[in-house]
Amino acid sequence: MIEVHHLTKRYARHEAVRGISFSVARGEIVGFLGPNGAGKTTTLRMLTGYLPPTSGTASIANHDIFRDSIEARRKIGYMPENVPLYEDMRIREYLKFRAELKGLSGSDTRRRVDEVIDTCGLGNVRRKMIKTLSKGYRQRVGLADALVHDPELLILDEPTNGLDPNQIRQIRELIRHLGQSHTVLISTHILSEVEMTCNRVIIIDGGKIKAADTPANLVGQMRAAGRIQAEIQANPEVVTAALKRLDNVKKVTPELLEDDWVRYTIWEDSSSDTRESIAQLTSQSGWPLRSLFRHVATLEDVFVELTRKD
Repeated sequence: MIEVHHLTKRYARHEAVRGISFSVARGEIVGFLGPNGAGKTTTLRMLTGYLPPTSGTASIANHDIFRDSIEARRKIGYMPENVPLYEDMRIREYLKFRAELKGLSGSDTRRRVDEVIDTCGLGNVRRKMIKTLSKGYRQRVGLADALVHDPELLILDEPTNGLDPNQIRQIRELIRHLGQSHTVLISTHILSEVEMTCNRVIIIDGGKIKAADTPANLVGQMRAAGRIQAEIQANPEVVTAALKRLDNVKKVTPELLEDDWVRYTIWEDSSSDTRESIAQLTSQSGWPLRSLFRHVATLEDVFVELTRKD
């Protein structure tokens, strides 16, 4: 559905996007992630025809976004980060207007407007003025606008920006539903949402692709997966030395707590799990143990690992 080869965008001396290449297959929901200023929005704007690239090529459903721009854009439903809406129009009126701009007419316009109002949960507010809507409903109107011409590809830039947890959950479920019949490329900072929604993740930083894989595979490669924390009440020097002697333990860091309790962070080989050995050690040594758990890496750990500057 999307093919990008050596795409570059340069502003004077600043190179915002630096020769990136990636692809998105038909039917995928792909998260496009990166810190502020990484080049995410610039890339999305080039794909949707809002910005010309400096060099490189890209195509949408086999239509080159430069040589065949009109046909490529017909395949795309784009929801920008800050959704531009005509606030003095009613929702149904606005969506009808947008559908006609996108080439629909007559019964097709009425049918598609009714369908996207239903899909995006706007039925109860369809006759309201847009300026009276909450942030959550405005986002839904923006999504309905992106869907109204029934595009094959949805490109969503921060679709949950500014929403409360309930609204985020509703939009997440809606995106999952849309993924059954559309290809979706979604840019967001809410990494837990990406883990629950996306089939694959692309991480960009400094204008370059740093990783592209499934969330599970990226997490499985993390060093953070091999981290255990234990709270033990005993002499810290003795405990630290004993923990370091255990098989597969690479590093031990103690942290003093209240009442002589010490929290030990134990780094181990990522393929190992030494919790049973730690429990046996404390039992045999007569050391009180009040907690023992293994840190489960998340997509946030992957993101920080790949984009941190230290």
